[in-house]
Amino acid sequence: MRISKIGFVMLLLILGVLPGATAQTAANSHAGLPYPDAATPKAIDMGALAAKSAAAPISVTVALRLRNFDEAENLMKSLHTPLDPQYHQFLTAEQFVTRFGPAAADVAKVVTGLTKYGLTIERTSATTLKVTGMPADLERAFTVILHSYEVPAHENAAGYTFHAPLNRPTIPAEISGSVAAVVGFDSRPSFHPHIKTAAHKLAKASSTAPRTTPPDQPGFWTVFDFADYYDVNPLYSKGLSGKGRTIGIMTLASFTPSDAYAYWSALAIPVKSNRVAIVNVDGGPGAPSDASGSLETTLDVEQSGGIAPGANIIVYQAPNTNQGFVDLFATAIDGNRAETLSISWGEWEWFDNLENTPVTDPTTGKTVSTTQAVHELLVRAAIQGESIFTSAGDAGAYDANDGCPPPYQSGSAQPTCSKTISVDYPASDTAITAAGGTTLAGLQEYCLNAACTPPYYDVTIPHERVWGWDYLLGFCAAIGLPNPVDCEIFPGGGGGGVSITFEEPLYQIFLPGVQRSQPGQFFEGFGLQYALPPYFPGRNVPDVSFNADPDTGYVIYYTSSAPGSELAIYPFYGGTSFVAPQLNAVSALIGEELHSRIGLLNFPLYYLGLTGQAYRGSDAPLRAIKFGDNWFYHGSNGYNPGVGFGTLDVANFAKFLRDPF
Repeated sequence: MRISKIGFVMLLLILGVLPGATAQTAANSHAGLPYPDAATPKAIDMGALAAKSAAAPISVTVALRLRNFDEAENLMKSLHTPLDPQYHQFLTAEQFVTRFGPAAADVAKVVTGLTKYGLTIERTSATTLKVTGMPADLERAFTVILHSYEVPAHENAAGYTFHAPLNRPTIPAEISGSVAAVVGFDSRPSFHPHIKTAAHKLAKASSTAPRTTPPDQPGFWTVFDFADYYDVNPLYSKGLSGKGRTIGIMTLASFTPSDAYAYWSALAIPVKSNRVAIVNVDGGPGAPSDASGSLETTLDVEQSGGIAPGANIIVYQAPNTNQGFVDLFATAIDGNRAETLSISWGEWEWFDNLENTPVTDPTTGKTVSTTQAVHELLVRAAIQGESIFTSAGDAGAYDANDGCPPPYQSGSAQPTCSKTISVDYPASDTAITAAGGTTLAGLQEYCLNAACTPPYYDVTIPHERVWGWDYLLGFCAAIGLPNPVDCEIFPGGGGGGVSITFEEPLYQIFLPGVQRSQPGQFFEGFGLQYALPPYFPGRNVPDVSFNADPDTGYVIYYTSSAPGSELAIYPFYGGTSFVAPQLNAVSALIGEELHSRIGLLNFPLYYLGLTGQAYRGSDAPLRAIKFGDNWFYHGSNGYNPGVGFGTLDVANFAKFLRDPF
């Protein structure tokens, strides 16, 4: 059977009743909000929110400042530095709050200061408050004007409404010293999943189906192929499965748990029938749907749960809003139930600053935003020993172009964006491990005719390389699509580059291969213009990588929300979305062996790089990726912003963590 990658390719799977098949996922019946993409229509301004006759109470999240945050960051470094007396002496959640949490007097001051505006305050975590009230009262408290907007239905995505401010809100002066961020004034869906399928115009010849034992043909990879290729099997041989560990998946779309159980069952992976728990944050993201990104959550659970089959899984799922994003991190980290966590949603880091509407602090004149609030939460997670991973994006070195419509698309709802070298958030945060992507070595055969009969166009990848689809330029030319945008291969690739938001962290200083931001970068699109700072000494992304190219990618078991759909197998999927949950699961396995938490993985990774141990000897913990590029940054025999340090040899990396001295 030959399988074309045009659109969704289904191989129907007939299944009996599986454990967990009847689990309910959503807090309510409405479908989740569609995530933004190139087809999203322009929002229609419906006027002042407070003036609407049906105006209802709304809420924002107030993130409280930590005490002695500089001391907290220094402690984070000490906890992750071998030979330091505090090495791996992680704090419990209670110990962290006692030492660094906001003082009771400061919390009381914020509550009193906001209550006088007629607002209701609820403590949702040690560092966050939910502030609820009528739109007019919130406008008065934060000196802001809110409008209502409507996005029409499009393609398979339902229409929706949101509210957003016309001006930058201001924190009331009497509480500004205690507030790190206020989010929720802009309730539009902002983040998109980092999942990718092969270019629809490039049909690929294939005559296979997923197997229960490796090797599978690339494009049909399962967790078995991942474990075989990246040397996880020696951990399984020791009896390790993630037993006693808890994996956390943070996501902005709900999923159907029976899909994950079907994946594990089809591969004969023994799992507990009740291993998956769901925590709905802010009421949850709604019912599963294709348009909201449920495929993303499904693959996260399948991959992490398949690689660490003995681990329990908590899926933290929140609405795709700025407020939901912050509350997602706050809930997972405040609860401190998962030793490892991952998230595979993001957006260009500068969009994050813009769309999350930074709020002005009248005392200092500075702005406080989502990035600051989440960074403080990530530092807390590292101090508690939690390992958190995020995908670096699937737009190569041009993250700002992810979601921009191609220039030939006349009548597009959104304007074409300029080509801008840029990186994704939250991968650009210095307190999270950013997951990049590679392309596997081997032969790829593409169809030159509609029947997909020989001869094929052969593409040979001699070595595992940085994932960037520029290696398909020859085939695009052969089928009459020499422009990479027309061919739908640009800017596909593993996210990587230099942050313009976060400065270069201590662990990257003096490391060969670390770069500064490129000069001459200017973004224009969506009615915005912005000149990026040149030669900025920013945090380099990613840190480490695995296979993420859809053309050498994976299968997903998934039930589409399209009418009449059944559970199906979708091959040729990839994206750095796969790498984050894979690292999540690998860390759970290693944590089980060490009988401890690992914390922020960046510290041991960069320790290996700075001490010259990364690629040394037959038991080297890392494999350099010397070839390929992500449309700008090239592979090398060492660190580079295309793939970070390359890929892990999991068994050897675990050996290093057992004895890092």
